[in-house]
Amino acid sequence: MVLLGATRQTVLDLHLRRRATIVGGLATGAIPLAARLGPALLPQRSEPTEGVRTGEVTTSSAVVWARAARPGRMMVRVVSGCRRGLVRGPIARTETDLTARVHLQGLRPGRDHRIEVWFAQPDGERSVPMPASFRTAPIHTAGQSLVWSGDTCGQGWGIDRARGGLTTYAAMHRLRPDLFVHLGDTIYADEPIEESVRLDDGSTWHNHVTAEVSRVAQSLDDFRGRHRYPLADDNVRAFYADVPTMAMWDDHETCNNWWPGETITDDRYTERRADVLAVRGRRAWQEYQPVPVRQLVPADGDGFAPTRIHRRVPRGQHLDLFCLDMRSWRGPNPDTDPAIAADRTPAGILGRRQEEWLIRSLRDSTATWKVVCADMPLSTPTSRTTDLDTVANTDHGAPMGREPEIGRILAAIRRHRVRNVVWLTADVHYTAAHHYSPERAAFTDFDPFWEFVSGPVAASPFWTKDADLDRTFGPEVVFSQGESEVGKLDTAPRPENQYFGQLEIAADGLLTVTLRDGAGTALWRRGLEPDPVLS
Repeated sequence: MVLLGATRQTVLDLHLRRRATIVGGLATGAIPLAARLGPALLPQRSEPTEGVRTGEVTTSSAVVWARAARPGRMMVRVVSGCRRGLVRGPIARTETDLTARVHLQGLRPGRDHRIEVWFAQPDGERSVPMPASFRTAPIHTAGQSLVWSGDTCGQGWGIDRARGGLTTYAAMHRLRPDLFVHLGDTIYADEPIEESVRLDDGSTWHNHVTAEVSRVAQSLDDFRGRHRYPLADDNVRAFYADVPTMAMWDDHETCNNWWPGETITDDRYTERRADVLAVRGRRAWQEYQPVPVRQLVPADGDGFAPTRIHRRVPRGQHLDLFCLDMRSWRGPNPDTDPAIAADRTPAGILGRRQEEWLIRSLRDSTATWKVVCADMPLSTPTSRTTDLDTVANTDHGAPMGREPEIGRILAAIRRHRVRNVVWLTADVHYTAAHHYSPERAAFTDFDPFWEFVSGPVAASPFWTKDADLDRTFGPEVVFSQGESEVGKLDTAPRPENQYFGQLEIAADGLLTVTLRDGAGTALWRRGLEPDPVLS
């Protein structure tokens, strides 16, 4: 087992006596007594924690994340079959809200890995070891599965322990997927959670409440508290201990429908600069999601200068995931008039560099299935009465506004003969299967493809917008399910009105897509045979 990273330092593989290195901004120096003795020989004390998470698991690497109760050195024991390794990680400091991560590399593909994480203090004390597990992706023909959804603790619906907490996470857990793709709105920083909500049936929803979720998030500590909140749920912690995450962000990690350069008009905010809030929100998101260590944005500042979130996550012969960022690089949100939309969105929704990266990465991918993970659907409008936050502008004609950017991507996929591209998304708080075809479209320079929508995982469900889909790219609603009452935004979450999706890839490359409700019940299923890759 080899662990590679930017900062190199030797540690002892306790069983194989092999050399290894570690990752992630680590301090240098001798291994402390706490690490050399191992957990069984050290004094222990219980500590409140947010559990252990893993993420970005590929064929050979994984990120391990945890949060300490007080400053201490992160220690990770990795077990894969008869192979064992001990990794001396970074110190969890107050500057990162006591979060820490280790990026394991050089792992063997298609293997189950068990880990234990604890934090060691200089005085010899350590926290109680926390277990977790993950499976690296297979390189060659072998099956794998993932689930996806979005929108956690939205519209004021938090953790009601009397109702079982965030139960959709338990339903996803029961399927034992290899990966969870959280497609954004990992928190709702702009929507306070109250202690109790009276429901339509006369009963009361009782939220677990912390100080940070009781108000809109503005300070860095507010945003951090928002990210800690879902981790107080037993279902969430158990799920994350067994299922790695690929995390994305969207608007509610900062505030609703924000865009770079926006001045917020909401009177609840004393800090009206969306760029300042986005810097704080982005930093908290990076601290609390199991993403690889990259340059952190500063905790304060007047300008939003985004670092790169969009990335490819390779999952072996049959699967590449392309994770988009449809928030950081967009132009200003236009008004509802499509003509104004055409004038005010020169940067599109991805930005030129990300657009070029996606085209190049799809063209270079050799995976059977290229799955594009997008923050929001391509043809579903946000609203006809507020600013247009999505790609769609409800004009139905030739691409304009943000649509030319998507048109260029679809045309490039066809031009480069890229096969088996599927889009996954969330955001709209219902589930749907959309098939796109040039035969139905105003813009025709693309090959047919599927877009699958699912969410929320823990928020109010909304009504479907089947009749409102923008027809520029020729979408057809093959299946959809949401709330029946149009305009209702405060329906309480129930297992039957929460949604997530599942992808299962067989060893021969057959892709099966299942849309499920929050209890795990299959609502719609379709098998997709891969098209041969043309030379």
